Amino acid sequence: MDINYELYKVFYHVAISLSFSEASKKLYISQSAVSQSIKVLEKKLNRTLFIRSTKKVQLTPEGEILLRHVEPAMNLIRRGEAQIMETDTLNGGQLHIGASDTICRYFLVPYLNRFHKEYPHIHIKVTNQTSIRCVDLLENGSVDLIFTNYPNSRLDHSFHIRYIREFHDCFIASRKYYGELEHQTLSFQELLEYPILMLGRNSTTSEFVHSMFQQHQLDLVPEIELSSNDLLLDLASIGLGIAFVPDFCVTQKLHELFPIGLKSELPPRKLAVVHSEQMPVSRAARQFMSYF
Repeated sequence: MDINYELYKVFYHVAISLSFSEASKKLYISQSAVSQSIKVLEKKLNRTLFIRSTKKVQLTPEGEILLRHVEPAMNLIRRGEAQIMETDTLNGGQLHIGASDTICRYFLVPYLNRFHKEYPHIHIKVTNQTSIRCVDLLENGSVDLIFTNYPNSRLDHSFHIRYIREFHDCFIASRKYYGELEHQTLSFQELLEYPILMLGRNSTTSEFVHSMFQQHQLDLVPEIELSSNDLLLDLASIGLGIAFVPDFCVTQKLHELFPIGLKSELPPRKLAVVHSEQMPVSRAARQFMSYF
């Protein structure tokens, strides 16, 4: 099917903004030209791509399918343009990383600081998502590389995975409210007698801890599920329950909190840097990965 690239470009900008006027500003063309381009594309595909109303624009199911394919293509083109502009130097361009807020705060900051000092003309962009959602960013070409906890159910053989450090998870409680547990060791069954605080379902940490309980034929029903390990630690500090967090983010609160001893040791997990095997890796991304 012979369809002009410009039509897909217009479609992409309308689809991500859900606004014909915003797309016209981004493309520096009139709103009527945007509308006409969408009509031409819909006619060529013989499908309605947008539901238009006076208040808002929505993608049809066919439009959502098309966006899932057009977005990675647009990102790939942009990355190709950026790499050409870089030529063979590190005097410009962009490094775009995806990582969870916990990995950014407790692991990446020193490396980002070093990279910024060594290559001040490279623009660094960091997108925060859970480790699972970061894989989506990598798949659609929105980022050059991601830093993720491993195991990660979304990673398969289409990605290049390099392990960069090992860590352990732990159950953390407040000495003030759960001090009687400090010198005890608990089974998974006994842990269920206490309120458990943990990350939400859409995270590798949640996948991991639920699998641990399932191996003991137990169903874990957490008292609180959040998107921030720091907030989990804050809630554990005021006695709302026992928090499940990576060990590397609890050092600042060890005077208030203590790790619960377990009768069954938790296996370690890993931090990994990942990039797509199908996407070209920029010079800036290669240089940043060399730090690990």
